[in-house]
Amino acid sequence: MADEDEIREQMIDAFEGADYPISSPMDLVPALPNGPGTKFESGDFSMTAMELNTKISGGDFPYDDPESFVDDVIGELKAADEL
Repeated sequence: MADEDEIREQMIDAFEGADYPISSPMDLVPALPNGPGTKFESGDFSMTAMELNTKISGGDFPYDDPESFVDDVIGELKAADEL
């Protein structure tokens, strides 16, 4: 079973280096340590940033900080029964 807090922390760490506010998922790519291949893992959950982008609706851009973006991503993953 995935630990939601662990996934949230990994995502915030990965996305916090972006130049906020961000207006699209592409604004996050330069901040990712391994680009689109950056992987988020916990328990039985494992998803790259590229896979993540295909699983969510795209969000409610713009975002002013990584926390609000990650909150929406986690919410969408839970709603899609991915997390």
